[in-house]
This record gives sequence, C-alpha cells and structure tokens, in this order.
Amino acid sequence: MIKTLAFVFPGQGSQSVGMLNALAAAYPIVKQTFSEASEVLGYDLWQVVEQGPEERLNQTQVTQPAMLVAGVAVWRVWRGEGGPMPAVMAGHSLGEYTALHCAGAFGFADAVRVVADRARFMQEAVPIGQGGIAALLGLSDEATRALCEQAAEGEVLEPVNYNSPGQIVIAGTAAAVARALERAKAAGAKRAILLPMSVPAHSSLMAPAASRLAERLSGVAVHAPRVSVVHNVHAQTEREPAAIREALVRQVASPVRWVDCVQKMEREGVRLFVECGPGKVLAGLVKRVAAEAACIPVYDPKSLEEALARTRETGVDARTEEA
Repeated sequence: MIKTLAFVFPGQGSQSVGMLNALAAAYPIVKQTFSEASEVLGYDLWQVVEQGPEERLNQTQVTQPAMLVAGVAVWRVWRGEGGPMPAVMAGHSLGEYTALHCAGAFGFADAVRVVADRARFMQEAVPIGQGGIAALLGLSDEATRALCEQAAEGEVLEPVNYNSPGQIVIAGTAAAVARALERAKAAGAKRAILLPMSVPAHSSLMAPAASRLAERLSGVAVHAPRVSVVHNVHAQTEREPAAIREALVRQVASPVRWVDCVQKMEREGVRLFVECGPGKVLAGLVKRVAAEAACIPVYDPKSLEEALARTRETGVDARTEEA
C-alpha cells in the first residue's frame, strides 16, 4: 500500500460508446468483467458499451451499471499488472459503489444488482421530462445557492455536486432548472450548461429513491473495507456496515461534496490520484482542488503504463502485496 496514493472512480457522465476498447484489446479481463455483469443483468452490457447506440448507453438504467463495471475492469487490470493498493479511495456519485467494491465492501454481483436497482429507483422517482440538471461555471458556492433560491419560485432547485471551485451542478424540477439557466449569466456565471441526464440526481426530489434504496441495501452483505473510502455525503470514511449503508442512502438525495472529499485525501498525505475508469473528468476536477497533487487517468494501455511508472518511482514492489 502506498500512503500517498489515492484511487478515484468516475460516475455517470463519463460514459461513451467504445470506451475501454483499447484496454479490452490488450487485457481479456476487461471483457470478462463485463461478461460477469451481463449474466447478472440479463443483457449483453459490453455490446451496448462497444456498439451503442449512444441513446441506450446514456439511459440511467444502463449508464450506472456500465460505469460501475468499467471502473472495476480497469481496477482488475491494474492489480493484475502489479499495481499497488492505494491508501484511500473515493468515487464520484455512482463511482462510490465502484470504490466500495474495489475496497472489499461489496461483492461484484451484489454491486451490479444494487447499482441497477439504484438507477431504476432514481428514474422512477422523477418521470422523464419532469426533472433537470445543469452545470454552472464561474459562480461561488454562495452565489449558486442564491441563484437556486431565486429561480426555484416554490419548486425544487438545489446545488447537488460541488465538483471544484467554480464548478457546481444544480438539479431540480425541469422548469426551475430552465429558469436558472436563463438567469445564470446575470448572476455572474461564465457558462451554464444543461446536462443530458433525465434524473435530477442528488436533489431532494430523490427522497423516494433513497427510501427504496435503504430497503434494498438492508438485504445486501456489506463488509468493512480493506481500504478506506471517503464518502460523498460527508467527506469522511466509514468502517461499520450500517454506517456505509446509511452514507449510500443519504447520498442519493444529498449533494456530492467532491471538493471536500479531495481536500480530505490531500490533508491525509495523498499526492498522486489515479482516476480508474473511462474519461478524464475527475483528473481535471482533482487538479483544480489539489493543485500540488498529480492525477493520472487510466483508461488505455498507455495511460496504464504511465500510472504504473509513477507508482514504481516510490520504490514499492507492488507484486509482493496482497490483492
């Protein structure tokens, strides 16, 4: 284990048709991981990831399992190539489940089933077309909260992802989000972007999904993680299964405090972050929060070798560690 190393796992929004193709061509464990998940889900997840169509991959019920499995596949490649265990992990939104599985808190099949149900609960909580979600760039936390209060007009509109200084995601009813987008520039935002998601994730509109998830998680075996996992809801670690379940339930209808999570890991000595999964979204966010740290995304053979080389510079022989 390297005390200065953290692994972070992306969530919904980092998916793309063809993701991990290059890694899968070099490492059979990638397709094997998707095959295991497909047996649980009852459909060929890899086919959707590899061939699309994009509209299907972007459906919440497909996206969430796909991103979970993609992160696990990259993690398995990492460990198979002798990559060391990090001191701490975290995942952004859905990515928290990936982190918990890789840390040993969930079995793989259980993680796939729970995530698939979580996605369904979230979509059913707010029918398609009734909710919205958008990213605001260039506003402070306080200015974002003020804009939400002003544009809500009696409806739900809340900050839901504190991604980095000046990058905050808001969510709520579709009409309230539309009003916020219209008024964002006048409030000082540099950009305001409607996101292609049908679910107002992490807003209070997700309370029904949280209740259903609590019941669902009560029947799932949860273990103390072998590696500390920083939770989105309070930027703290938990070891007791009941506390882990509670953090996951609260997460659905509470803001993702990603800035606080990154700062927590940096305070504990992390200097190298590895983003484990498709895309580079978290690498960019981490750099904006922890300017002195490095963050390497791992999603293909070249990026994998770069990350392995950086960890070897520590002098740790990862192959002597326990998986």
